[in-house]
Amino acid sequence: MVTSDRETGPDHGRQKGGTVWKNLSKYTPIFFFLALSGIIFLLRNIHTLEKLNCQTVSTLYQFQSSIHSAFTPEEQPPVDHNRSYCGHLGLEPSAEEALEQRYLLESIAWPEPQPRLTPRPLRQTSDPAHSLFAILPGGGGREWHVGDQLEALVHMHDFQGRPKRHGGDFLLARLHSPELGAGVAGQVLDHRNGLYSAVFPLLWEGSVRVEVTLVHPSEAVAVLRRLREEHPDRVFFKSLFRSGFLSETTVCNLCLPTTRQPLCNYTDPHTGEPWYCYKPKLLSCDTRINHAKGGYQKHLLTNKESLLFQSGVNIKVRVHASGSDSVIVQPEKKDKPEMESSSVRAEPIRVTPSGYYFQGSWRALGGVTMHQFNDSSAITQCLKGKVVYMYGDSTARQWFEYLNAFVPELKEFNLHSPRNVGPFMAVDSTHNILLRYRCHGPPIRFSTVIASEMRYVANELDGLAGGPDTVVVLSVWAHFSTFPVEVYIRRLRHIRRAVVRLLDRAPGTLIVVRSANLQALDPEVSLYNSDWFSVQLDGVLRAMFRGLDVLLVDAWEMTLAHHLPHALHPPPVIVKNMIDTILSYVCPEKS
Repeated sequence: MVTSDRETGPDHGRQKGGTVWKNLSKYTPIFFFLALSGIIFLLRNIHTLEKLNCQTVSTLYQFQSSIHSAFTPEEQPPVDHNRSYCGHLGLEPSAEEALEQRYLLESIAWPEPQPRLTPRPLRQTSDPAHSLFAILPGGGGREWHVGDQLEALVHMHDFQGRPKRHGGDFLLARLHSPELGAGVAGQVLDHRNGLYSAVFPLLWEGSVRVEVTLVHPSEAVAVLRRLREEHPDRVFFKSLFRSGFLSETTVCNLCLPTTRQPLCNYTDPHTGEPWYCYKPKLLSCDTRINHAKGGYQKHLLTNKESLLFQSGVNIKVRVHASGSDSVIVQPEKKDKPEMESSSVRAEPIRVTPSGYYFQGSWRALGGVTMHQFNDSSAITQCLKGKVVYMYGDSTARQWFEYLNAFVPELKEFNLHSPRNVGPFMAVDSTHNILLRYRCHGPPIRFSTVIASEMRYVANELDGLAGGPDTVVVLSVWAHFSTFPVEVYIRRLRHIRRAVVRLLDRAPGTLIVVRSANLQALDPEVSLYNSDWFSVQLDGVLRAMFRGLDVLLVDAWEMTLAHHLPHALHPPPVIVKNMIDTILSYVCPEKS
């Protein structure tokens, strides 16, 4: 059939289109009714639909997140100090607090080369293999007695055998008698010219041996100082946010760049302790579920710097003696002359360690008489009617685990807490003993902590009644090693204030403060948990609690003086001596 131009022209098209729209307009009320009914049905059954589709939507979202994370680097970008919260963490300190902070920072100031030089080649850095120490003659010639002091002079050299001309090396020293199970920590004095004095008190008779260890050369310490200043977020954290079927995970820390995305502010309202997370894209800040360690930043060092951190080369390597490393200590003299100064030290310094080991047992110098709690019944009788609260990191949890395992009458109450996280509770209902552990607030590098269980120690102390039947244990240090020291000072200041308030309202409360301890180091651990970070924090802790009515358990000296290898969680024999120290104060021997 042939169609004419008139039938296919524009007028015919308009007529046909108008007819179609006219017919469709008849069904408009029907379409509107169906759409309205669908909306009403959806609103009335939204919860049912959400439950039916929860698994499907969650799976799709997780798939989407996995795709996104596959193209997102795990390592966090370096902190821009000009655009982060690092510069003003928490409330500004008062004038008195600022003065104390300046004093504390000066008290732990570490010697460094002047002027600060660019990184030196490895051959010009401190080498323990080329270094040596020599025992200096005693006051009476070559004779030493109990009550005297022994001094060894350490000469540091570089890998070319040349003497070092500046200080700053991190050295440890110990005096020990393996056959007697005896040991004591020495004090190392830096003369800032490549020479160091290791000074020891002579506390027992017999043959004693000097041991000097280079933990880090001064050049490595300079790198650790730079990491602490420039990369406080080299350990980062994360939190899970969830609402219904939707969940997101974001990065959290004390210090986050504000240029990437908005932040959720979780600053504690009571202490002012700051904590931040990146705000989820689809959820609100109040949907946070938990807290966990996210990971560690990598590639923090240059190739030249990495040579400063080599196991067996310049990390915890012994310095050998140029002659004999041991002397014979005679019984104590009845009429002791005044101390003579050596040619190195202008004025004699009397070292006073907190204690020493003898026959494997720790003997405290000062305070109550030490008692050995070798069987569980003795511990049970000592803790009868007592409540023991333990707050802090895993080194405090280790004490809980020791008591819970050693004392059969203590039965752990299942709080359904994550293992190694807590909180934990053990009860001896027969002897009315309660033992509790709770981790401190962020930063905490545990696997996963429920957000509601993250509580600051100061707030927990304010909730205690206290009294003569209450023992409070505090161990807060290991998780602050990557942050500026000011962060640790602020945390201890809040805890100290809470301790003072507790002792004011309940003077009979026994407060136990555990110091930092030495640990095993390798090239990677050194960048995050080096003993150098720990000794800095330990100096701050001792100064801030000095003068208060608290018991300091000197974990630093107890791990240094012992012959067993260093470990973040000391072996059971050292833990036993720590527990014996506490119990000797809880139950002092009657004269």
